[in-house]
Amino acid sequence: MKDCEYQQISPGAAPPPASPGARRPGPAAPPAPSPGPAPGAPRWSGSGSGSGSGSGSGSLGRRPRRKWEVFPGRNRFYCGGRLMLAGHGGVFALTLLLILSTTILFFVFDCPYLARTLTLAIPIIAAILFFFVMSCLLQTSFTDPGILPRATICEAAALEKQIGEALTPSPARSSPQPCSSPQPGFLLNGQTVKLKYCFTCKMFRPPRTSHCSVCDNCVERFDHHCPWVGNCVGRRNYRFFYAFILSLSFLTAFIFACVVTHLTLLSQGSNFLSALKKTPASVLELVICFFSIWSILGLSGFHTYLVASNLTTNEDIKGSWSSKRGGEASVNPYSHKNIITNCCAVLCGPLPPR
Repeated sequence: MKDCEYQQISPGAAPPPASPGARRPGPAAPPAPSPGPAPGAPRWSGSGSGSGSGSGSGSLGRRPRRKWEVFPGRNRFYCGGRLMLAGHGGVFALTLLLILSTTILFFVFDCPYLARTLTLAIPIIAAILFFFVMSCLLQTSFTDPGILPRATICEAAALEKQIGEALTPSPARSSPQPCSSPQPGFLLNGQTVKLKYCFTCKMFRPPRTSHCSVCDNCVERFDHHCPWVGNCVGRRNYRFFYAFILSLSFLTAFIFACVVTHLTLLSQGSNFLSALKKTPASVLELVICFFSIWSILGLSGFHTYLVASNLTTNEDIKGSWSSKRGGEASVNPYSHKNIITNCCAVLCGPLPPR
């Protein structure tokens, strides 16, 4: 075989002359016509590239759908996928109604009298607490709690194949029974943490991750599903949830104390029933605050204990690190053995990306 010589050709140079015995290329074959649109297939209706400009203007097919449009969970998305909300929309609307109605009644019927009689700081403090409560509530409700994406078809098939190979007994094994299911895990602060397999999302869940049956999603550091905020409470919105219930307890106690003070001042020189007849709206505020303050204060205290211990509601109910299951109590491997460090880790740590 003869040696071939290679020579660099500049881009603007003319093509080299063909050899006498070389075959001349024939005329180029016309391009094959593109297949017509399938029956019922939608055409491009957007005006992104124009109907007569570029090669992509005549392309057929559907508009690529975004991830939130094909999301497999039960969440609802708003504002082009920027806001998300889980089920129990009616309970979330009831939460908004109770907070808004009680606060508006307080500003209309109690604040003017208290500002004239006592101090102007009362409506200012109430306004600050109200806006902080509403801000934390909306962030808790419309923020992604830490939903993990489900495994793709290829990932699920590869993982199931790997599990199947591990479950199949080897030829050298004398027992015909398959081996036990492989459950990966790791050692953390002297405690063995096992990873559980989610049959819905087709993946091994990371530590402290649980599948919410209401939203049908695996949520990282799952705490609980709260219908009052209309969303799951997880790693990305737990700090907002804790700030919401803590500030709501302060707002409820503040309104309750101010309404009692208002009725007490009105009853001076007359009986208490006549004061109640003068401001029936204050009676409604008093009833709402009285029956809600106990549950809100109890919830705030419970979550304060969870934050100081670096626990979740799911772990505390199941007794993951205690003797509630009937076994021996184990130490929480996620605790830093310090209350301040636990609070900083839960409330001040960096938020994971969406």
